[in-house]
Amino acid sequence: MLDWFASFGGWAWIVLGLILVGGEMLAPGVFLLWLGLAALLTGAVVGLTSLAWQGAWLVFAALAIASVLVGRVVTRHRSEEPDTASGLNDRGRQLIGRVFRLETTMTGGEGRIRVGDSSWRVTGPELLAGTEIRVVRVEGATLVVEKA
Repeated sequence: MLDWFASFGGWAWIVLGLILVGGEMLAPGVFLLWLGLAALLTGAVVGLTSLAWQGAWLVFAALAIASVLVGRVVTRHRSEEPDTASGLNDRGRQLIGRVFRLETTMTGGEGRIRVGDSSWRVTGPELLAGTEIRVVRVEGATLVVEKA
């Protein structure tokens, strides 16, 4: 079997690389892409140098490891970087600076406001229900407010 595969030279690696890159479209994730690129590069190296099949497999192994590591760096950098500027998926941070009307009188420095269809716990100075307040910061699930 290996002799048959080796008889095609670099073309076998190129075909394998194209199959792997094409398989990436069928499988979730981005793993087959890096192996496919390693196989394509191995095909180029074998085509240019006429390596024996043992050398070709070693080249493929080295390129596969290198391409997977590079792929991890490339994909991690984009997908794991938090979007701190927009406050996406951080509803409390989106409310900072906005003005609301107190739903309940603040007793003991605590009260509630209504934001859309949800009710938020607020802390701040003693104020009467109906007073306009401004959100200054978020502490966990509690909004810290001041009189607007």
